[in-house]
Amino acid sequence: MVIAMADSVARLYNAVIAVRGTDPTKSRTARLLQSGRAKMAKKLAEEAVEVVIDAMHGQTEAVVRESADLLYNLVVLWVHSGVHPDDVWAEMQRREKMFGIAEKLPKDMVPGTSRRKAVAKVVPLETRRMPKRR
Repeated sequence: MVIAMADSVARLYNAVIAVRGTDPTKSRTARLLQSGRAKMAKKLAEEAVEVVIDAMHGQTEAVVRESADLLYNLVVLWVHSGVHPDDVWAEMQRREKMFGIAEKLPKDMVPGTSRRKAVAKVVPLETRRMPKRR
């Protein structure tokens, strides 16, 4: 089954490459690619949040649908960023050899990732609420 997923991601990647630079009025993917990195990242984050919300509510079918949307938006961002799926699969294989497939690579073992520059300050939602109008 994993090979089928890798094949599906590769086909999706190739399809996104094929529409890159085409008329954005005729392709949602072309429109997304031309929208810029920030918009693509926002769409990816939105889909990730939807997966989390559906998982928290135990909505398995919705998790499946939203996961497909998440993968689509991830692949679009890969294309824009010059990342090829084979690069990701190679990294996964490298990590598997070091830690096993079910473990995440500790951040302190990857040079340059211990501290990332924050784009925006993370603030608890309670402090971002607007005051009530009277």
